[in-house]
Amino acid sequence: MRSPHSPYGRRNPTSAVRNTPDSLRSSPRSLYSSSSSSHKSTSSLNQVRIAARSVAGAFVACFVPPETKTAKNFADSDELQAPSVVSDDLGAGSVRKRGSVRSIYASSNNSTHPTEPGSLKFTMAEIYKATRNFSPVFKIGQGGFGTVYKGRLADGTLVAIKRAKKSVYDKHLGVEFQSEIRTLSQVEHLNLVRFYGYLEHEDERIVVVEYVPNGNLREHLDCMHGNVLDLAARLDIAIDVAHAVTYLHMYTDHPIIHRDIKSSNILLTENLRARVADFGFARLAADSDSGATHVSTQVKGTAGYLDPEYLRTYQLTEKSDVYSFGVLLVELVTGRRPIEPKRELKERITARWVMKKFADGDAILTLDPRLEQTAANNLALEKILQVALQCLAPHRQNRPTMRRCAEILWSIRKDYRELSASDIYSLSSQSLRCTSIRDE
Repeated sequence: MRSPHSPYGRRNPTSAVRNTPDSLRSSPRSLYSSSSSSHKSTSSLNQVRIAARSVAGAFVACFVPPETKTAKNFADSDELQAPSVVSDDLGAGSVRKRGSVRSIYASSNNSTHPTEPGSLKFTMAEIYKATRNFSPVFKIGQGGFGTVYKGRLADGTLVAIKRAKKSVYDKHLGVEFQSEIRTLSQVEHLNLVRFYGYLEHEDERIVVVEYVPNGNLREHLDCMHGNVLDLAARLDIAIDVAHAVTYLHMYTDHPIIHRDIKSSNILLTENLRARVADFGFARLAADSDSGATHVSTQVKGTAGYLDPEYLRTYQLTEKSDVYSFGVLLVELVTGRRPIEPKRELKERITARWVMKKFADGDAILTLDPRLEQTAANNLALEKILQVALQCLAPHRQNRPTMRRCAEILWSIRKDYRELSASDIYSLSSQSLRCTSIRDE
C-alpha cells in the first residue's frame, strides 16, 4: 500500500500525460511516429527484417547460454543484488539535480513527510525501532550485500532497510558507500525508487529506501501475483523505465549509467507504476566536456542484459543501458527471461530467437501466449520489436538514445489506445446487432 506520506500522486489510468517534458508529448518524427507507420511499404519492412537478422546473428558470439543456471551477475560474489522487493539504491559519484528540470522529472512538493527524501541520517536507535531490533518477522530479502527488512519510521512511513553484512565492510567499501550516498541524496525522479537516508556507524552500514509493496516486474511476468499483465500495462511500464533512465542520462549535471537495467530491478506500485531500483553498479558517464566518449571499467551487470560491445571492449557508455532496455522490451512482449536454459537450443537466448522470428515475418509467434492476439496487440508487438531491434544494435553508435526510445514508445502507445478503442467500439456494435437480430 502506498505510504500516505508519498509525494507521488496516483496514476490516472485514462490519462496519457505523465509528468513528462512537452517534447516527449509531441509526436516524434520517425518511422514509428504515427499510425501510418503500420502501413509502411514492403521494402521498408524488409530492410528492418534484414537488420533483425544481423542483430540475431550477433548474439551467437556474445552469449553462451548456461546449461544449469538462469541469468547471473558478472560481478564479484559480494556484489550480488538485493532482493527484488527493494532497491539497492546506490549510485556512484556526486550529482546535483538541475533546478530547471525539477518540476518536470522530480516528484511534487506536496509531501507530508517532515523531511525531504535522502536528507536523513538515521541513528541505530531509530533503525532498531523501525525493524523491532531486526526481527526475522520483518525480513523481506537476502542478498550478497546483506539483509533487507521492512520497517516503519516514527512518522508512519513504510521503508525498506538494507543492512550490510559485517564481513564485507572495509575501508574501500566505506569510501564507495559515502560516494553512493551523496549521489542518491541529490537525484530524485517519479520512476526511481526513493532514497530516504542512511546510517554509517562503527561496523554498521545501512541504507533506507522507499518500500514498494507490489513486487518486481519479473514476478508479474511470471504471474506470481495472480494476474496477467496486459499489453497496455506492459507498455506503460516500458515508458516509465524509459523516463527514469532518460533522467539519469540527461537531466543531471553529470550523466549516470545504471548498468543493471533488468526486470527484477523494476519494482511496481499497486497502480503498476514502475520504479527503477538497484543502483549498486551505477557509474558516472564520461565527461563529454573533456572530449571523453566512454568510461573504461570492469564489466558488471547481468547475463542476458549485457551490452556485447561493453563486454568485449570494457568501454561503458549510456548506450549500454539502451541495450539492456532493448532486452527488457523483448522480455515484456514475450514474457520470457533473457536466457531460457531449459528450452531447445535455438530458443535459449530470447532476444536472438525473437529477432530471427521478426526477420522471418513471424513476430506474432513471439507474443506472450497469455496475451490475446488482437489487432491492437499485434500492431504494438511489431512496433515494440522494431524499437528493441534498434536498441540491440551490435554497435553503440547505431542505437537510439533513451530519450528517443521514450518518444517512440509514447507514439506507439497513442496508436495502441486508438486501435484498442476502435476494437472495443466494433465489438460493442456487433453485439448490439446480434441482440437486435435475436429480438426480431
